[in-house]
Amino acid sequence: MHQNQIRWGILSTAFISYKTWKAIQLSGNSVLVAVASRDKTRSQAFIDECQASDPYPAPPRAYGSYEELLVDQTVDAVYIPLPTGLRKEWVLRAAKAGKHIVCEKPCAISLDDLREMVEACQQNNVQFMDGVMFMHSNRLQKIRELLDDEKSIGDIRRITSQQSYAAPDDFLKNNIRLQSKLEPQGCLGDLGWYNIRFALWAMNWELPHTVTGQFLSVYEREDSPDSVPTEFSGELFFANGASSSFYCSFITENQQWANISGTKGYLYIDDFVLPFHGAQTTIEHYQSEFVIKGCDFNMMKNNKSLSIAEHGNSAPDSQESNLYRNFSNQILSGSFNPLWPQTALATQQVSDACIQSASENGKPIKLT
Repeated sequence: MHQNQIRWGILSTAFISYKTWKAIQLSGNSVLVAVASRDKTRSQAFIDECQASDPYPAPPRAYGSYEELLVDQTVDAVYIPLPTGLRKEWVLRAAKAGKHIVCEKPCAISLDDLREMVEACQQNNVQFMDGVMFMHSNRLQKIRELLDDEKSIGDIRRITSQQSYAAPDDFLKNNIRLQSKLEPQGCLGDLGWYNIRFALWAMNWELPHTVTGQFLSVYEREDSPDSVPTEFSGELFFANGASSSFYCSFITENQQWANISGTKGYLYIDDFVLPFHGAQTTIEHYQSEFVIKGCDFNMMKNNKSLSIAEHGNSAPDSQESNLYRNFSNQILSGSFNPLWPQTALATQQVSDACIQSASENGKPIKLT
């Protein structure tokens, strides 16, 4: 690798790769040097399109197979946005090739598969991290300060969140997220991963002792061996009595809010996954008060809006740029961050348990 720069490759021209192209470019310590697809023409078309809008001084190389990219000795790290059903194979291959890995979520079909993937990375001395961008938002640091100061929120009692979008008919008929071999967890894997991750993060990575899940709606397609969830709800129960509920959906219009309620106040974030476009992100902090004066019963709002100077997207300080900067800095440091694979494993474990519960009519599933 270059002394102050990590050289990246992307395995797949999936839609999210457009965002990754620019995020790597804006990170300041990374450069994209190669893109692979199963068809070199497709790789080149992707590169040409991105170069036209956000060019690199030296255009990335186009490869017609993932294998070709992995043997390229000028590639230090890879981003893998392949369908979940294919991720295990290519994470294992990338690790064996000595490439550091950012893996799109959900990381694997099962917890056992993800454990094998993480172990392969450890054995081959490469860093693994999932691609949850909001984990690298500057706003998250401010939320943690409020959670830890013992007076703004107090003890957490309840975390609720929703992540949803109303997908068009073409999405339901053709998108891989509705194909059970490729994306068996449907909306839970694609969206619920964020809900679960946010709750685990808020609880300082404590695993719930019990979870429940419900399929609220499913979709069956001719090319899919099994149905996949299009609406899902889950509940997480923690040892100290705190709980968390979430809802994710492919058929409910755009919402991505989270609420953390405590003994002294609560926080509300209306865009916790993808910040709204602009030069700042926000947090709403409430310490509402019920005041009685004679015959007047007054519920006082007592709220304040906190602003954090960071762009919602497409800027050096946006969360996706931070992700690649943070990951590349970690590699350049010569050390590894063990928390990143651990948080992916924890999220996968809870997600799998939610699916198991839903498959058994909401039966509570104990976690160990």
